[in-house]
Amino acid sequence: MQKKISVIVAHPNPKSFNHAIAGQAAATLRQLGHAVFYHDLYREKFDPLFGVGELQSSGPIPRAIGLYCREALESDGFVVVHPNWWAQPPAVLKGWVDRVLRQGLAYRFTDEGKVVGLLKAPTAVVFNTANTPEEAEREMFGDPLDGLWKKCIFEFCGVKNVHREVYRPVIVSSAIQRAQWLASAREVVAACFPA
Repeated sequence: MQKKISVIVAHPNPKSFNHAIAGQAAATLRQLGHAVFYHDLYREKFDPLFGVGELQSSGPIPRAIGLYCREALESDGFVVVHPNWWAQPPAVLKGWVDRVLRQGLAYRFTDEGKVVGLLKAPTAVVFNTANTPEEAEREMFGDPLDGLWKKCIFEFCGVKNVHREVYRPVIVSSAIQRAQWLASAREVVAACFPA
């Protein structure tokens, strides 16, 4: 059954390995018969600044953001691709989260203050690239991105199945290693969003 999947990539260099991953994910989804909403946030010059008028959940959604919001509501799944910068996504992607996965659209609060996720997508996949070896990063920082995407963002918005893959260290990787990572990305996407 055809699904609608949002693929979001946040890296300023269109020749980056992040773009290669996002392209592989989109191609795999299309080969499986799914529709793809593909967004390169840097190329699209997505404005990450959350305006004061957007703070209220009942406030108007700026027209430029409305398309992203509609697609998020329609999506049966998400694939997000970004580098690990200071244990966080790039600012443009954080702005996408703020402005698109907004209160009243992606989640709401009950009168008792409990959170209710509103997104219909059951599954999200997050691909990260990093240059710090895994052992060093875990020893120094833990894994902040894991909790951010799984607990703080997707599960908060009702997406229960969140799969995350980290490819590292990219800066010293060979062409053979990158080809293996792209094959891995293809397998992950196919397993999470079967035809």
